[in-house]
Amino acid sequence: MSVRRLPVYILLDTSGSMRGEPIHSVNVGLQAMLAALRQDPYALETVHLSIITFDIEAREYLPLTPLDEVRLGEIQTPQSGATFLGAALELLVKLVDRDLRKSTDEAKGDWRPLLFVMTDGSPSDLLAYREAIAKVKRRPFGSIVACAAGPKAKTELLRELTDRVVLLETLDAAAFSGFFKWVSASVAVGSSSAGLEQSVTLPPPPAEVQLVL
Repeated sequence: MSVRRLPVYILLDTSGSMRGEPIHSVNVGLQAMLAALRQDPYALETVHLSIITFDIEAREYLPLTPLDEVRLGEIQTPQSGATFLGAALELLVKLVDRDLRKSTDEAKGDWRPLLFVMTDGSPSDLLAYREAIAKVKRRPFGSIVACAAGPKAKTELLRELTDRVVLLETLDAAAFSGFFKWVSASVAVGSSSAGLEQSVTLPPPPAEVQLVL
């Protein structure tokens, strides 16, 4: 019998403002996150990872893939451009509808997926963003976390998506490293408690990551 999967979706802002040290720090943070998760037997057994990037368009950067098979290249950013977070959420909804295995009489389906969204700005496609939020909330996510990275990120808009919003005050390596360590710890908790609770109780964030109340 196949193991039930825990799908984890990560949406990453790759707009022009992320160019330079921020996107370099994101790439380093992702690799550290993968290394940490692969040390966790529960995560290694259940977690399947998907990454969507968004700037002037949304892309499926990594299709839903078992953790031990994930191979990431370096994520790039354009010279400049908008932040189409609404398009990214629309793509997310399509991928969840495509990927998620539902329970049948013969087999149980996937655990409730986790969603992490990180952006350093605000949605350029605000109308599409708000329309997509309603669709996202109709999907069975176990937890949705939004990360506002840097002073230009609009936490009030992210709170329309979820009440779990965290803030990185700076866009340097230490801040992103702290965020991805927390993501890996949160995914590990999700993989060990999957199915036991209606929603996943996340660990407290580290000092670099502030919880927005």
